[in-house]
Amino acid sequence: MNLDNIDNVYFIGIGGIGMSALARYFHAKNKRVAGYDKTQTEITDSLEALGIKVHFNDSVSNIPNPFFNYDTTLVVYTPAIPKANMELVYFKNEPSFTVLKRSQILGIITENTFCLAVAGTHGKTTTTSILGHLLKECDVPVTAFLGGISENYNSNLILNGTDVSVVEADEFDRSFLTLSPDIACITSMDADHLDIYGDASELIKSFEDFSKRVKENGKLFVKNGLPLKGITYGIEDNSDYSVQNIKIENGVYVFDAKMPETTLKNIQFNLPGRHNLSNALIALAMAVEYGCPHQQLAKALASYKGVKRRFSYHIKTEDLVYIDDYAHHPEEINAVYQAVREMYPGKKVLAIFQPHLFSRTRDFADDFAKSLSQFDEVLLLDIYPARELPIEGITSKWLLDKIENPNKQLIDKTEIISKIKESQASIILTIGAGDIGEEVKHIKKSLSVEN
Repeated sequence: MNLDNIDNVYFIGIGGIGMSALARYFHAKNKRVAGYDKTQTEITDSLEALGIKVHFNDSVSNIPNPFFNYDTTLVVYTPAIPKANMELVYFKNEPSFTVLKRSQILGIITENTFCLAVAGTHGKTTTTSILGHLLKECDVPVTAFLGGISENYNSNLILNGTDVSVVEADEFDRSFLTLSPDIACITSMDADHLDIYGDASELIKSFEDFSKRVKENGKLFVKNGLPLKGITYGIEDNSDYSVQNIKIENGVYVFDAKMPETTLKNIQFNLPGRHNLSNALIALAMAVEYGCPHQQLAKALASYKGVKRRFSYHIKTEDLVYIDDYAHHPEEINAVYQAVREMYPGKKVLAIFQPHLFSRTRDFADDFAKSLSQFDEVLLLDIYPARELPIEGITSKWLLDKIENPNKQLIDKTEIISKIKESQASIILTIGAGDIGEEVKHIKKSLSVEN
């Protein structure tokens, strides 16, 4: 379809991180934008501040009049929206309207650009935001759609031109198969979204299918050790691109990046954790393959600040550190643990975790228990359902019983601050992909008053 002929774009689920990036994009393109979401959040507030109309009651009567003109209106929805959503049902039952998934719109927007796509069960958002930042700092005419809020831009959209696009290639609902990238990477293929795929082999097959979507003369990067062919990257190994000679100086990584043609020495990078070093390396490699100057890339990488809710510091003093992270898979929790232990050896760590999805909790319960047991103290919140209905027997109490750590409790959100104050921990972590992120400002305010 020709997006130039569209005047109005209506979003069902506009507050989602990927949906809101598209809403910002179309608003910047001078389209009339509006949408529905079930919950008011900082994201919906930021959209309304731009002049985008957002409502929170699922009713066709709340849709502004201009969006009923099917000739000039595009309707975009997220698969996370229930099929019974009244607005979605209305538009789908009106055959004159064009109703497309978010992933389909990304495919349309990027098909006539030079597209760089980041795939993988972990690391997509951070890698995409690093890559978007590197290209912008190298004056590339790039639009980057991010799955998180970049600290550098306070936005999930980097808009510096439209010739080049950077996107997260999302495996959920096989969304990434709408893309045809020129350069792509696959960071990881750990089992996840088994509610969609059934078993891990189907997930791996979808990544294989994605690898075949790379254009004929394009380039595919794969993390060393994955069962796919491509340009390899890794940490302190013999990959085509690798991180070498890692040091920590004043809380900042300093490393060398070994490339096929040369080695970039003494690169600085501010994000903790070996997983983030890996993310930085692959973003650097993709930007090098695109053609960005090496020294300009090194300078840009040193100025990268991170993504909100990805190992985000909210308090950082000698006596107390408070970090918030989006981790919602056992491997991601392990990565957070490794980063904390590397940066703060010997300190007592309290982890407050909100499980995300009943199905994910069920499918990875033993792995969650093992990853959470590593922390000195664990506070567990109820499972955040997101798009799911409860599953019999799958509860946070059931998960808590599996955690082999005597310092564990099941709490509700109203108890978080009092339990933190009872703890002797000097490192506080909030972890999870649900609405625990809405508690961060309250926790920060309370702990800041105390200190």
